[in-house]
Amino acid sequence: MIKDRTIHSMEPKYLLPAAELVQEVFSEWDGPEEGKMVRALVEEIRAKKYYLPELELVMTDEDDQVIGYCMFSRFHIEGRYEDELLILTPVAVKTQYQRQHISRDLIECGFEKAKALGFKAVLVEGDPKNYNPRGFVTSADHGIVAGPNIHLPHVSCLMIKELEEESLQRIHGEVDYGFYDALREE
Repeated sequence: MIKDRTIHSMEPKYLLPAAELVQEVFSEWDGPEEGKMVRALVEEIRAKKYYLPELELVMTDEDDQVIGYCMFSRFHIEGRYEDELLILTPVAVKTQYQRQHISRDLIECGFEKAKALGFKAVLVEGDPKNYNPRGFVTSADHGIVAGPNIHLPHVSCLMIKELEEESLQRIHGEVDYGFYDALREE
């Protein structure tokens, strides 16, 4: 158990350790290629106009070592909503510290910061059992569907969370990751 955990918005000293953590965690769970791809995605988002350093969050331990990570970045659907909509990707916690509510604390902190910045909703792709407890619901139920190049194990794996009540009444369309080179399928 970690005695002293602190959440920080991204600072230069955490850029490399955070990218290394993401690659390590995804490599352990999904293989080295996935680890490299997710790290490339983090680096690509950082280089694009959608990047928000205040919403790239790390959790550190008492020795200032990065043990948890999540990134919220601007997202658009069909060229709309980029000032209202965020995507949450990736989320990673050092393997030995998983199941200690680190990702929960990072994500909840991100929701608070995002809401204060005026964002209305957050999109995520993943396992519903990990995200439903954070208030995410199936996005297709709100007219936000995966585009033809997104291959989900199940429709419920693309989820959305309102940060402002009733904001999903006007956000809709087809999700496409095509503007991220790291996510394009060859």
